Amino acid sequence: MDHNDKIILSHPLGNQNVRAALKGFNDTGQLAAFNTSIACFPDTLLDSLSNLKPLKEIKKRKFDAALSSITHVSPVKEVGRLLSLKAGFKSLTKHEAGVFSIDKVSHDVDNFTAKMLLKNKIGANAVYAYEDAALETFKMAGSIGIPALYDLPIGYWRAARRLMQSEVETRPEWASTMLGFKDSQEKLQRKDDEIFHAKHIFVASSFTAKTLLDYPGVLPKISVIPYGFPPVYKIKTYNDTNKPLKVLFVGGLSQRKGIANLFEAVNHFGVKNIELTVVGRRAVTDCSALEAELAKCNYIPSLPHNEILALMQTQDVFVFPSLFEGFGLVITEAMSQGLPVITTDRTVGPDIITHSENGWIINAGSTNSLIECLENILSDRSLLKKCGVEATNTASLRSWDNYGLELAQGVHAVLNNNFNR
Repeated sequence: MDHNDKIILSHPLGNQNVRAALKGFNDTGQLAAFNTSIACFPDTLLDSLSNLKPLKEIKKRKFDAALSSITHVSPVKEVGRLLSLKAGFKSLTKHEAGVFSIDKVSHDVDNFTAKMLLKNKIGANAVYAYEDAALETFKMAGSIGIPALYDLPIGYWRAARRLMQSEVETRPEWASTMLGFKDSQEKLQRKDDEIFHAKHIFVASSFTAKTLLDYPGVLPKISVIPYGFPPVYKIKTYNDTNKPLKVLFVGGLSQRKGIANLFEAVNHFGVKNIELTVVGRRAVTDCSALEAELAKCNYIPSLPHNEILALMQTQDVFVFPSLFEGFGLVITEAMSQGLPVITTDRTVGPDIITHSENGWIINAGSTNSLIECLENILSDRSLLKKCGVEATNTASLRSWDNYGLELAQGVHAVLNNNFNR
């Protein structure tokens, strides 16, 4: 690969897909700089301090030592956010308005990167930035004549409004859980402006790419590169068919995730046939419909990631009936543990699941579609092992390293073929 690529990757926090992207760019010699809010590296003072209970959040910002010399941080806003959350100062972290809101953290890292580009002492020839944290970076990139590469991890907002509005109207008792309608017009315009200034867009699912067709302007070219799977668990056992089917859901408790459809389907079969476990935080605390359903199932507000994977190993089927999902990492996590997945056509599901072979795809928003799928499984429990084994086989073929390498290759192709609108 041509090592003339010099990319600045910018992200306010640095989650799993960002880490894989960083590794891919760094392994191929393309990464010139990584900009974020807080970064910790092995065997440093900050790493030692993260062992203290009040500072344990820093452990989540631990990156590979190979990145230490090219990582640049702008920590003030994020430190303020973390301290405000611990102290319970909700007004300081309030959505958009709070001085230490996640929006302000994102804008701070964006501005930080734009200033670095203005000086451009590292000779960057491309920037790679993410939704809500890219606008000023992209404007500066345009002014100095280098490509702006945009990563959209979730579906495009106009499509979300179009697809979810009917859900608000038909399920008013669940409307409060659908928080995507709370973004200000200013924030939504910023999202559109980021797309306007982008030269190329990278997404992780075909569904996300499809949502961008709702963009009213001229779309840049789009590349679909699915995320990777965690390491596979190869010794899963499948439960006694004489017992209730163990159904698991993990995710935010919002109707955007199709949680009402799940409860309706489970209620159709009753506790003699299905044992439901739900793991996830409430989107709101004032939804009586949600509280009534949580009282009927095994409810766990939160679990560490490793314990979620361990729980997946004990279940029969994972149900993720999301109505609007850019990817759905819990889908790949479940498959990697040998747990077959039922999910919808508005997730990454259609990109990685072949219906009735390594999982099942149902129609988003359709309780009847979910009931039919569960009926087929209850009538033939051998399907669980068949699909579970195939899910593990699928997971074994695509690691996070595969994602990082494919992304690096995709960016290299864009830069060297000078893709434009």
